[in-house]
Amino acid sequence: MSGKNTHVAVLMGGWSAEREVSLSSGKGCAEALRRAGYRVSEIDAGHDLPAVLQELRPDVVFNALHGEWGEDGCVQGVLEILELPYTHSGVLASSLAMDKEMAKHIFRAAGLPVTDSVVVTRAEAAKGHVMDTPYVIKPVNQGSSVGVHIVRQGENRPPAELSSEKWDLGELVMVERYIPGRELTCAVMGEEMFDVTEIVANTAFYDYEAKYKAGGSDHILPAPIEADIYAHVQAVTKAAHEALGCRGVSRADFRFDETKGVKGVVLLEVNTQPGMTPTSLVPELAARAGYSYEDLVSWMVEDASCRR
Repeated sequence: MSGKNTHVAVLMGGWSAEREVSLSSGKGCAEALRRAGYRVSEIDAGHDLPAVLQELRPDVVFNALHGEWGEDGCVQGVLEILELPYTHSGVLASSLAMDKEMAKHIFRAAGLPVTDSVVVTRAEAAKGHVMDTPYVIKPVNQGSSVGVHIVRQGENRPPAELSSEKWDLGELVMVERYIPGRELTCAVMGEEMFDVTEIVANTAFYDYEAKYKAGGSDHILPAPIEADIYAHVQAVTKAAHEALGCRGVSRADFRFDETKGVKGVVLLEVNTQPGMTPTSLVPELAARAGYSYEDLVSWMVEDASCRR
């Protein structure tokens, strides 16, 4: 399916809170695919996407959408109906991974390490502490740290943003026990495990700005951790990928409390469509494994299928 005879439609943009990240990812992927010899159409996904794709009829759809509608199984269902091969995970894995509480149920059932949490309405979370501080509040179905707040030890009340009329991130939030320590991430590509990166944020925490602004964070690759911890993070990454039924490339994010050794490794979430921007982690991890950016996106196209 490779080369100039393959027409790849790159989906990007969309209308989620992660639109700008998706545009950056999509542009980078489209340019790399052209360099690799594919014929590429860039699509800023709108509500007319089914009609656009039906008229275009590409050989493969490269899904560079992030957030709601693009990463949660919705667009994957459209692509299944249109019988178009596409990249990344399928309908079920995408929807499970995007719903943080459902993903946790799957991880617990698989014996993977997660922290305590509860899902409540935004109003409940805004009214007062529903858990002893410190804790983290996050929308149940957003990515890129959109809407995430850390409520630190001794703070008198939850963040005011929860009560704002401008809040448009859903009425359910997850309140999660805060895990002190270090930020780790690892990725899997098909059957191949990548290395482990430590992320050192240059902001209050690894938030949206730290992820996507140049200089927002430092990536230490390979992560300077003990060999048994390193191997454990890789093993949990692979197990989480398989437990959700992911396909293609996924990335798992962790907190690591080094005072507890291996038991201090806590799985936060799995990203079924990791960012592919200039500051993103997966292209870095792939490069360490010997894959150029062009190699990485080409692999994703060659791995594409329907019924994922």
